[in-house]
Amino acid sequence: MPGPGMRGPVGGPGGPGRHGRMMAGGKRSKNPRKTLARLLRYIRDGYTVQFTAVLICILFSAVANVAGSMFLRVLIDDYIAPLLLQASPVFTGLVHALLLMAMIYLVGIVSTFLYNFIMVSISQGILKKVRDQMFEGMQKLPIRYFDTHTHGDLMSHFTNDTDTLQQMLSQSIPQMFNSLVTIVAVFLAMLFTNIWLTLFVLLGVAVMLVVTRRIGGKSARYFLEQQTSLGKVNGFIEEMIGGQKVVKVFCHEEKCKEQFDVLNDTLREHAKNANTFANILMPIMMNIGNLLYVLVAVVGGTLALSGAVGSSITIGVIASFLQLTKSFTMPINQISQQINMIVMALAGAERIFELMDEQPEQDNGYVTLVNAKYDKDGNLTETPEKTNIWAWKHPHEDGTITYQKVCGDVRFYDVDFGYNPDKIVLHDITLYAEPGQKVAFVGATGAGKTTITNLINRFYDIADGKIRYDGININKVKKSDLRRSLGIVLQDTNLFTGTIRDNIRYGNLDATDQEVEAAAQLANADDFIRRLPDGYDTVIDGDGGSLSQGQRQLLSIARAAVADPPVMILDEATSSIDTRTESIVQAGMDGLMSGRTVFVIAHRLSTVQNADVIMVLELGHIIERGNHEQLIAEKGKYYQLYTGAFELE
Repeated sequence: MPGPGMRGPVGGPGGPGRHGRMMAGGKRSKNPRKTLARLLRYIRDGYTVQFTAVLICILFSAVANVAGSMFLRVLIDDYIAPLLLQASPVFTGLVHALLLMAMIYLVGIVSTFLYNFIMVSISQGILKKVRDQMFEGMQKLPIRYFDTHTHGDLMSHFTNDTDTLQQMLSQSIPQMFNSLVTIVAVFLAMLFTNIWLTLFVLLGVAVMLVVTRRIGGKSARYFLEQQTSLGKVNGFIEEMIGGQKVVKVFCHEEKCKEQFDVLNDTLREHAKNANTFANILMPIMMNIGNLLYVLVAVVGGTLALSGAVGSSITIGVIASFLQLTKSFTMPINQISQQINMIVMALAGAERIFELMDEQPEQDNGYVTLVNAKYDKDGNLTETPEKTNIWAWKHPHEDGTITYQKVCGDVRFYDVDFGYNPDKIVLHDITLYAEPGQKVAFVGATGAGKTTITNLINRFYDIADGKIRYDGININKVKKSDLRRSLGIVLQDTNLFTGTIRDNIRYGNLDATDQEVEAAAQLANADDFIRRLPDGYDTVIDGDGGSLSQGQRQLLSIARAAVADPPVMILDEATSSIDTRTESIVQAGMDGLMSGRTVFVIAHRLSTVQNADVIMVLELGHIIERGNHEQLIAEKGKYYQLYTGAFELE
């Protein structure tokens, strides 16, 4: 049996709706150029002016750096050297030269500050847009996506991946541009200063590039694997935090530790390899740069003393060229360092774009749900006010619009369905629920009860057959309107950080305080809510961890009640409530269900005795149907379940 964190295969009986998540590994960036180009489009589309200012500041910063190095030759040859030969030196010219040099460097400092300041603003704006688009896209994904991806790995997109992206946008990209501009400017200055020393420096740079290519290539591969492993570790931790009670009840701590050790060891190995190569690259490059600096001094001094290339090499030229050499090798070192950060960020960006590019839930429906009223001629018309009358709004090709009252008539015709196409879990399901009927589904776990309600909501689309709602094929109804017409109380409750009142109002954001309290009274939640410290204004967080499971379920029922939908789906809604509370809640539920079509998935058979129709499912087939008395008289499967045990396992 799979232990916590060891999910069974998706697509088994009952589907993956509750326990079918799989560990989703990230993919290696297949085309980093496309990913980088896509990132740069964010700059082009929203920050062209600011980024242009950044480039101008980078240009000023690089030119100031080169000008300072070039001015060093003038300072030594034209000001300092002549002063050494004067008996009474006058320092006025030297002071002016030093002030000019200070102004040059000041321009560089201000430019560097400005482009970093602006780039932080650009990067944070882009990250906000990326997070918005990720979250917006995630809201449009089908339920199937969340059933097959761990929540922790999804969270990693919003945390680890965006963190690496932020570092690249705010630091690596401007640093890369600055380094490239500096390299070009310094190279031109070196050529102007002395072509022979320039050729010697290029020889040393060629060695640096070979080292960067060899070491940097290995580091990039491991940084990609590190991001993938990090997502898997996050996914496992999220599962363990959510399932701590199960882990402790079944004494599964040691097994979980073993599983985590395997994932953590993989992450450690990838991170070790990535950072080992990344960390040794910079010292190697710096030492090569220092060695080149010494060799330039030796070669320059030798050429100056020998006069092999003319008398153009002076002390000032050598000093200036040494400074230019530092300025030339330093950006190459910076590029080699930033490449690793860019590779890691592109791996994160690739994962982010994969989430953004996931196929959203398809919706070709055109029939919508509207509030309606009857005009003086007895015809249905649309109205913005809440009238407790719902209607389907049908637009036609000729431009006309017709309205059809929502009655709650739901019918399945020969429906087949499988979470995986090669494994059908519902076979030839034919059923109907007339307006106002209470239809109950009973059967063993995995028989397909919840799957039927998932199909009514169109969380999944059927493989074959038809589902009609008030005679309309549900494929023609917009999914948002279809789901708005269905009130759902799930076995697994989900509460959100906020007040009790806000959590109940989640079912109908336009509900008044009086309607919220009326819904709570109907679900028998009003009494315990008023005993809380701040009543309906009590703030809950952490999915309502301070409340009992039964209290959370009562709030979930109240949330469905305030929505006031024409059709209700109760998926083992009272399974977490004790039998005494259940009898009280059941009376309120009967009031809630009055006049509505209701589908009930039964946990306790005693709760479905008053159902108009009870359907018994087994392995995706409806094997019996009828009311309680009829099924007891038949002495079939329902009779065995009812007389053998009142609670299904």
